[in-house]
Amino acid sequence: MPLTFDMPLDALQSYQGVNPRPSDFDQYWSAALKELEHTDPDVKIVPADHRAPSGGGDEPDFAAYYDLYFTGVGGSRIYAKLIKPLGSTARRRSGGNGKGPAIIQFHGYAGSSGDWQSRLGLAAAGFTVAAMDCRGQGGRSEDRSPVSGNTLNGHIIRGLSEALAGRPEQLLYRAIFLDTVRLAQIVMNLDWVDPDRVGVTGWSQGGALTYACAALEPRIVRAAPVYPFLSDYKRVWEIDLAKDAYAELRDYFRRFDPLHEQETQIFTALGYIDIQHLAHRIQAEVLQGIGLMDTVCPPSTQFAAYNKVRSKKRYILYPDFGHEDLPGLHDHILDFMCGL
Repeated sequence: MPLTFDMPLDALQSYQGVNPRPSDFDQYWSAALKELEHTDPDVKIVPADHRAPSGGGDEPDFAAYYDLYFTGVGGSRIYAKLIKPLGSTARRRSGGNGKGPAIIQFHGYAGSSGDWQSRLGLAAAGFTVAAMDCRGQGGRSEDRSPVSGNTLNGHIIRGLSEALAGRPEQLLYRAIFLDTVRLAQIVMNLDWVDPDRVGVTGWSQGGALTYACAALEPRIVRAAPVYPFLSDYKRVWEIDLAKDAYAELRDYFRRFDPLHEQETQIFTALGYIDIQHLAHRIQAEVLQGIGLMDTVCPPSTQFAAYNKVRSKKRYILYPDFGHEDLPGLHDHILDFMCGL
């Protein structure tokens, strides 16, 4: 097995991360969840313009498409695709209470929830599926963040200047993490979904949001993150990989702290939105996909989060693969979710 460019596998398996954890981290997220609790979600679910394919002729539709909207913290309207299995398709995985399982999906950085058909297979297997557009990225969700400084690109650093000034609640990913929680709560409250049979999954940024959602909504039963982003920022910096998805870290220093006079404060502020510090809260069973040659989300940063998970867990390792499609992993994740 390759040693990986990062560190040997035996070192990865015990690595605990280097990015600072703010001293008031737990209070920060308690306050965030309380704010979410007091935010009226104003949920709206309407039939989508697209329609799921039917069996033809007199065959009934096997699924229905809906546009789901809710209000997140700060007043932004958040959008998600919602697919409801129907008829015998829904009954295939329904329990004794007549309700079935659900899978919530999160997309990669700057992307969107994608096409409806990409999740039809899950609906055909009897899962309700919800796929969220992250606020301010490539989909239909809003971003009303009241921040100063650079907004040309870079959601990691959105609100960082405010955080350094004593207002870490302005970090954009705080709001996005809370959006995942609200979507999970909405899905769990659907009258055809069993709230005890909900799983979450995503790749890269979606992997990070899988961690955040499972950590902040303890009723999540299964979580399948793949090469998660947003972990151990200081480690990314130390091994000179503040590029690609993490390029904004370098950009922030170059623009706003060229002498690194606030380096410690910057990484500490980013600790509020570092998924490794949330990982111990996860109660769900975890299946994580990891590529040892990932130079976008380095293996050490992924293990920094994974090693802090205390619930039942396992990983699937791809020694020769980086931040790319991992052959067979979609099937492994589906098999894992079929345990819901």
